[in-house]
Amino acid sequence: MNVLFSESFLKSLKKHSSLKEEIKRKVDMIIGSPVTLGEPLKGNFRGFYSMPVKKNFLIIFLYCNSCRKKGDDKIILCSDCQECSNDTIKFIEIGPHDKVYKK
Repeated sequence: MNVLFSESFLKSLKKHSSLKEEIKRKVDMIIGSPVTLGEPLKGNFRGFYSMPVKKNFLIIFLYCNSCRKKGDDKIILCSDCQECSNDTIKFIEIGPHDKVYKK
């Protein structure tokens, strides 16, 4: 599995360091089974998945294999799409529900 972390994700991880262990546990779970554990998002976030860390705290990620199979790559238009293999997971954002959906 190829795993990538956005700058925004890493910056938010530092900001929410008190949840670092729980976030790491969830990231490991997602890497093990991204489609089974992630909830597919709709609307403006079509192609992305979310997974709760705590009640109101989410991880937002992309799984390239699902994105391409569903044709969402035509909507998301990742700048590095052609360079990423199908088994790539991109961790995009973490944070409180209201803040991650504003970005």
